[in-house]
Amino acid sequence: MGTRGAGGAAASSSGGGGGGSVSFLGTKISNDLARLLRGACNLFPEQVGHILRSLRAKTIAPLLRVAIAACLIMSVMLLIEAVSMAAVSLAVKILRRRPEKRYRWEPIAGDEEEGSLAYPMVLVQIPMFNEKKVYKLSIGAACELAWPSDRMIIQVLDDSTDSTIKDLVELECKLWASKGMNIFYEVRDNRKGYKAGALKEGMEHSYVRQCDFVVIFDADFQPESDFLNRTIPFLLHNSDVALVQARWEFVNFKECLMTRIQKMTLDYHFKVEQEAGSSTFAFFGFNGTAGVWRISAINEAGGWKDRTTVEDMDLAVRASLKGWKFVYIGDIKVKSELPSIFKAYRHQQHRWTCGAANLFRKMGMEILTTKELSIWKKLYLLYNFFFVRKVIAHVVTFYLYCVLVPVSVMVPEVNIPVWGVVYIPTAITLLNAIRNPRSIHLLPLWVLFENVMSMHRMKATIMGLLEVGSVNEWVVTEKLGDAYRAKLDVPLLEKHSTRLRDRFTFSEIGFATFLFFCACYDIAFAGKYYYVYIFLQSIAFLVVGFGYVGTFISDL
Repeated sequence: MGTRGAGGAAASSSGGGGGGSVSFLGTKISNDLARLLRGACNLFPEQVGHILRSLRAKTIAPLLRVAIAACLIMSVMLLIEAVSMAAVSLAVKILRRRPEKRYRWEPIAGDEEEGSLAYPMVLVQIPMFNEKKVYKLSIGAACELAWPSDRMIIQVLDDSTDSTIKDLVELECKLWASKGMNIFYEVRDNRKGYKAGALKEGMEHSYVRQCDFVVIFDADFQPESDFLNRTIPFLLHNSDVALVQARWEFVNFKECLMTRIQKMTLDYHFKVEQEAGSSTFAFFGFNGTAGVWRISAINEAGGWKDRTTVEDMDLAVRASLKGWKFVYIGDIKVKSELPSIFKAYRHQQHRWTCGAANLFRKMGMEILTTKELSIWKKLYLLYNFFFVRKVIAHVVTFYLYCVLVPVSVMVPEVNIPVWGVVYIPTAITLLNAIRNPRSIHLLPLWVLFENVMSMHRMKATIMGLLEVGSVNEWVVTEKLGDAYRAKLDVPLLEKHSTRLRDRFTFSEIGFATFLFFCACYDIAFAGKYYYVYIFLQSIAFLVVGFGYVGTFISDL
């Protein structure tokens, strides 16, 4: 035991002497490791930053440059199109090249011998779907047209799913029939083809065969009494004219900020786009209402088709391929109603945008290969009418001004030229405003709201081109009418629902957050001064996202 104890003591003594060395060495290593770690910690952010900057410069920046270059090219294309249309429209106005000077037009004058037979037979179609608030207005306006009652047939095409509303509409038709009007109330067993299906089936009734022309009024449209007397002569005296389109006038454009902005957009569409198309190639997209068709032209074009949500544009393109001409008359205005509820407006814009892109997909090759058209008209249809106005206009507005400009503040290697972010959009905006001088003070708000809508239009365009998702979604635009308009709460910005899912649209709120971050980054690091615009655009997305746009009816 003593030996073990002595050996243990010796070992302990020996270990104590060696432990001093080990302790010194360990302290040295730990200090060196600490210095190394502190150095690594100091170097780590710089290394990571260098890696990220290198990655940004070699991958993100080149891709962003390509995207910006593509959008700038499309912006130039859009500017050229806007300038050319504005020039034509302005020339027509200055030179007073009214349709009556370009086409033969003479008033219809019956004599005692012919009597009402001097007037051609006209079919008036009024498609409806649960139009409780406006059915009396549209039927009444059609029945009061100044045209011999024995030379006009009024056809109410009611696709309503509400039996009460159907009974009311049918009763209104019977009341006018008792006054001597030649009016028919037509219903279907189903809503196949929606509006196109209703119009197609309406044309198949035997009494339609006696008619030469058909005029279409949506349920909220109220023509003046002389509408037929001013439009039919163009068709009667010009055998190559298939369509006469009148301009829309809006009874409720002062209702809220959203309706005022809509008026600016649609006024440009009619005063510039439709006027330019009518004056150059005698072609434009039929607006689906407030227009008169030659029935033989409809039949030759293949009749109504429900393959897209823009059956009106579809028919117009097919008729144009057969060589028919269209006439737009800006002096004839038909009262109508703008959607004042944002949800209704968004559905309408989706239908129009998606349908146009989908029609481009379906008819592009047919337009290219048709032998009846000149090369210039083919170019106009494919490039100007479809590609630039129906595709590029929506894509470039969203991607350049709402995505690439904000993202560029985080990529200092990329700079967008001033002419691309200032001069071109300013020029296009002014060209849109030149025909709306009374609304020029709303231009900034118009730009911001149209940029918000460009997100929905861009999505609808992609859906139409790829034919995916809700490409054939058809939601009837809700009309409020005069009776319900009295109950409207009409501030400029109004929340119109109490349900969370209806009040909030999270796509807009999410995008507003992205824009807000980009604006803050620009202030803190980039210094490109885009933050003023980006902040305002972020607010616009946020206002729409939280439902503070449009009007609302308290009892709905």
